[in-house]
Amino acid sequence: MSRRMMRWCVYVLIAIGFAIACVFLSNWQFDRNETRSEQIALVEQNYDADPVPLADLIGADGQLSPGDEWHPVILRGEYLADQQLLVRNRPHGGTSAFEVLVPFQDVDGRVFIVDRGWVPPGDGDSPDSVASPPSGEAEVIVRLRPGEQLPASGRGAPEGQVPTINLPSIAKLVDGDVITGAYGQLVSEDPAAANALGGFSSPTDDPGPHLSYAIQWILFAIMGFVFIGYIIRTEIVKHREEVEGVPTPVKKSRRRDKDADVEDELLDANV
Repeated sequence: MSRRMMRWCVYVLIAIGFAIACVFLSNWQFDRNETRSEQIALVEQNYDADPVPLADLIGADGQLSPGDEWHPVILRGEYLADQQLLVRNRPHGGTSAFEVLVPFQDVDGRVFIVDRGWVPPGDGDSPDSVASPPSGEAEVIVRLRPGEQLPASGRGAPEGQVPTINLPSIAKLVDGDVITGAYGQLVSEDPAAANALGGFSSPTDDPGPHLSYAIQWILFAIMGFVFIGYIIRTEIVKHREEVEGVPTPVKKSRRRDKDADVEDELLDANV
């Protein structure tokens, strides 16, 4: 096998390797697009569903089924306002706000963490003021959400605050039988609080760019073979010219000679 053929084989292997990488990345984007589509479908199914009692969706084990996320539930009992916690660095209103977590003791005896909304930051490490929840017996509707992981950086928070909504760690700061499989984002309270906190935006139904990215990776794989084919063809043409010579200058010279002969014949005819 000639060196040229070996070089072309290397080119083709590079194109194949690049195509394999592109196919892998394309499948990854297809998977992300499918996951995002499932998330959107779950929101559409559960977000505006009729509220049900907490015990219907959160059993004795305190765990949340993935298919029940965003589903509204009804809590009946009272807030444990003296055990309120603030979650730091939450993106709301174009700034790093605080979300207000208040434990709620349901009639079944369990304690459920309710995220009542958000407040803007203050001048120091805490907001300037936080509206209190309604006192006494209340009926609260919340949407179920899974808890969050502890921050990978290991960052902490001042007393009375937490860095993230990690329910097992929050349960250590709250009295009672705390449900650690889910918390709730507030929808409504009855009676209503005197001052409402900032509410939560509806989840976006934007599928994201994953599908277009997946198609782009497929096109990149095809372009890789086209590019290698172009390089090989260019080398073939160049090699052929080196072997056979470049006839273009000779053709031009012959054409000039022929044109000169025609001019001489015309001159003779005129004479």
